[in-house]
Amino acid sequence: MSSTAVIVDEKKQNIWSGGLAPMKASYGKLMMWFFLLSDAFSFSALLVTYGTIRFSHPAYDGAVEDFIFSQSYWPIPEKVFEAVPFLHGLHAPLVFVGIMTFILIMSSVTMVLAVEAGERMDRRGVEKWMLWTIVGGLVFLGCQAWEWSHFIHGTAYGGRLLDGSIFFGANLTMNQYGPSNFAALFFFITGFHGFHVLSGVVINFIIFYQTVVGKLEKVGHYEMIEKVGLYWHFVDLVWVFVFTFFYLV
Repeated sequence: MSSTAVIVDEKKQNIWSGGLAPMKASYGKLMMWFFLLSDAFSFSALLVTYGTIRFSHPAYDGAVEDFIFSQSYWPIPEKVFEAVPFLHGLHAPLVFVGIMTFILIMSSVTMVLAVEAGERMDRRGVEKWMLWTIVGGLVFLGCQAWEWSHFIHGTAYGGRLLDGSIFFGANLTMNQYGPSNFAALFFFITGFHGFHVLSGVVINFIIFYQTVVGKLEKVGHYEMIEKVGLYWHFVDLVWVFVFTFFYLV
């Protein structure tokens, strides 16, 4: 084999390692960035749709009872999401949602620590922080399940149909809190995000198991932790936008 052929062959083998790698990223991390970019378009479309429908309805500025019974005005988030588990009757606007957000953000912090431990080839550190990340994701999902349950069952005020009858809670066709679009968007957007969190928890558990059995240590690096870390940070960042659009606007 000629020297020229050897050089070409080496370039082919090393195209994803070191200085020749696009943006100095491995093939796996670059593909993860492509996936996250495409996923960002999906969430952007959903949030733009929510904003368009949200501002096509007038905002309510009157009493709580009149607001609950009205199907014309867009719900006020702090009037809808004001309950806290085990504290019946306590009106705490957006407190529980804030707790959920804090838990998810803290899970992103533990993921950063897991990536840092992986860079130091600290297997025990990776195991510890990955486990805490998984726990944070599961707690967030549990909180979201409770929030869905409360939203579906409704409040003591109930909602009024055109014939004067009262119904409670929300589903895809009726919504005591306001227009039916509000419930449909709530279920779809938060559910879509919840599916991403669930997927992240499953993936994190798989990588955690591979760490425990020593598979990543045998490979010689913990780059896989960085890849799943990118996904987890993306999920956390998306929730910040969902929280802002759905609960604050």
